[in-house]
Amino acid sequence: MRPEELRSHRWYGGEELRNFSHRTRSRQLGLNPEEHLGKPVIGILNTWGEINPCHMHLRERAEQVKRGVWQAGGYPVEFPVATLSETFQKPTPMLYRNLLSMETEEILRSYPLDGAVLMGGCDKTTPALLMGAASADLPVIFVPAGPMLRGHWRGEPLGSGTDMWKYWDDRRAGLIGDAELAELECGLARSPGHCMTMGTASTMTSVAEALGLTLPGAASIPAVDSAHHRMAAASGARIVKMVWAELTISRVLDGRAFADAITAVLALGGSTNALIHLIAMAGRSRIPLSLDDFDAAARQVPVLANIRPGGAYLMEDFYYAGGLRGLLSRLTDLLHTDRITVSGQTFGETLATARVHDDDVIRTRDNPVAAEGGIAVLRGNLAPGGAVIKHLAAEPKLLWHTGPAVVFEDYGDLRHRINDPALSITGDSVLVLRGSGPLGGPGMPEYGMLPIPDHLLAKGVRDLVRISDARMSGTSFGACVLHVAPESHVGGPLALVRDGDLITLDVPGRALRLEVDGAELDRRRAGWRPPAPRFERGYGALYTEHVTQADAGCDFDFLARAGTNPEPDAR
Repeated sequence: MRPEELRSHRWYGGEELRNFSHRTRSRQLGLNPEEHLGKPVIGILNTWGEINPCHMHLRERAEQVKRGVWQAGGYPVEFPVATLSETFQKPTPMLYRNLLSMETEEILRSYPLDGAVLMGGCDKTTPALLMGAASADLPVIFVPAGPMLRGHWRGEPLGSGTDMWKYWDDRRAGLIGDAELAELECGLARSPGHCMTMGTASTMTSVAEALGLTLPGAASIPAVDSAHHRMAAASGARIVKMVWAELTISRVLDGRAFADAITAVLALGGSTNALIHLIAMAGRSRIPLSLDDFDAAARQVPVLANIRPGGAYLMEDFYYAGGLRGLLSRLTDLLHTDRITVSGQTFGETLATARVHDDDVIRTRDNPVAAEGGIAVLRGNLAPGGAVIKHLAAEPKLLWHTGPAVVFEDYGDLRHRINDPALSITGDSVLVLRGSGPLGGPGMPEYGMLPIPDHLLAKGVRDLVRISDARMSGTSFGACVLHVAPESHVGGPLALVRDGDLITLDVPGRALRLEVDGAELDRRRAGWRPPAPRFERGYGALYTEHVTQADAGCDFDFLARAGTNPEPDAR
């Protein structure tokens, strides 16, 4: 590509009135034309925000990205975009994933940008940025926020999320008190960065690397490690070269890339949320992908990452053991090693020098954490569109179970009644939560790890079969059946379950059945009435009218469909 062929040249380089106006306003910014004219203009889309602790270091990292862009002969321009804070944004940042994807796409399309560096990490930011970038189809590179340092409490390493759930249940069971809880509150999250367990954040940044959209090894670097600074600067330098080489995202993302991303998720024992996000991301790239693709791969891919919640270690240990490159180097026969990545190397070349330094953190193929991937897709009369369970993190005895349903209409009902003695919940009960899907939640909140009643916790019961149309945090654990599709809010079979109905979970058989005959279900269906709309206007109304179900990725139908938009006329 020659300088006059740069996309930004249409704004800055012509001799018409608008080009003159653009140069005038650049001088208003304090810039001389030679600072950006004829150079790749690189957008830095930064999801930093003062209420997002996972990203509190990204304002500093953006400066390192800029340094790399300058050194490589480009011109960096930083854009603050929506920060989706998993902790603080209600009812759930999943409601706003598609909004950030739209913002990303339109910023890349509407401004004089030749390429972009995408900065994210907290759960929904990674898929949102990559979905928008795939729709815009410019050269892009992703800079992961990186995991935080491991937590500590009385000599024990702590994992954010996973150990929060564990010790909260200990508190409810009377095993620890307020003093211990106060210490845990101070020790669970002690540095910038996203969750250091194999939750959704670590899973999705690893997905970005497995897709070939980061520099090799980027996803595993702890947020505060100096290697993270260097990776950010190197990413800034690399995007400039990508622009000159016209290495757009569509040249990187193909069916092979998504197949390898699935392999990575399964080998990591990754988050169930990855299924929704990868299906949505593939849809933006016009790549067919379904729940069945995940289930087929899960029968072939071993779990090698011994990381909580399905294992023993944390992301800092994973990094020192060899990181994602080390893990994937043990699975090259299952990967498509000849495809291109943003590094300019093939995927296989990025793994060629990888090493594993701890065989307990990253297991060998003959000593896996689990012989098959830890996620299963279930189908049956209760989930005709599919449901998902992370059986790696469940009690094995519950993976084939039949028990009576205890039904909660929504999360508020669950919170108010879970400890009601009149429910007579036992270890055989199947807890059912409805009203928590994409529309019912709204936004499909992470309610799927339903709480266990206090009286059972006191008896040592730490797992029950739980079924919902919700999601759960990737840091969560238990025999939780999630993403039931279609959801109850649109009349899916989950809406028809009644207290006492027998439900069978059969993970080996990949089945989820409501043991009620078809005629009775038809009678119940005839009496069902749809709930009133939750939103009457604004973004919520747009979301309600266009979001797809979980098995289709929860994207907006008008974003996932085929078609192109015209390039803006910069004259």
